[in-house]
Amino acid sequence: MAFEALKQQQAAAWGSAPFENVAAELANVHDHLVRELDPQPGETWLDVGTGTGAVASRAARAGAAVTGSDLAPALIETAKRLAAEEGLEITYEVGDAEELPYGNADFDVVSSSFGAIFAPDHKAVARELARVTRPGGRLGLTAWDPTGGGADFFKIMGRFRPPPPEGVGNPLDWGREDYAGDLLGTDFELRFVHGDDRHPGDPEEMWQLTVTSFGPMKTLYESLDEQQRRELRDAYMGYMQRYEKDGQADPPGDYLMILGRRK
Repeated sequence: MAFEALKQQQAAAWGSAPFENVAAELANVHDHLVRELDPQPGETWLDVGTGTGAVASRAARAGAAVTGSDLAPALIETAKRLAAEEGLEITYEVGDAEELPYGNADFDVVSSSFGAIFAPDHKAVARELARVTRPGGRLGLTAWDPTGGGADFFKIMGRFRPPPPEGVGNPLDWGREDYAGDLLGTDFELRFVHGDDRHPGDPEEMWQLTVTSFGPMKTLYESLDEQQRRELRDAYMGYMQRYEKDGQADPPGDYLMILGRRK
């Protein structure tokens, strides 16, 4: 499968469910990222892999002139609706993180929270992030720590998927300081911040949220036969049970925040 075909599948999968429900669970991470990037009134801000616009909305509330870009048209439409409901002026556009439809040095700030890391060609993403950030501009990304609980969740999903095409980057690699440094260190002065985003909850409710509102999981689940669906659910619940006490699961949510200043 060519990367273009893969990206079409990714766009359909991410757009197949009400991702805003999942984004709400990541509010602490989004707050952390925007706080670190410190938006200022009038600054031009690009949010790559914006999803349903959680980071873009936060930046716009602070007065930045925000553009949100995402590969999935359905997510962009939801982001537009949510911005209109709140009265926020944000430009939302369908766009590929590997080939952003913007000019060189167009933005004062470029962000991506668990978005750009899922593009298959990591080197292309890094080049584009650097290209659209002005000299002295700020970069902020979040990625799941490959040794943490968020990574374990994606590893469970991976057991039920066919292997990716040759050459596709593993999104979990972005969560390693050395890997992110190799990709971005030539163009940015980098620093790294580690966080742990936890959301204790009922395991069954967490499963239902994931399988109905997280597009990649919803798409995967619907592609499986009944036996495989049971096995996927059992694997998920078994993972949650490792962190369960008194009916509440509290899995770790270790993430890496990659912050940079454009050279």
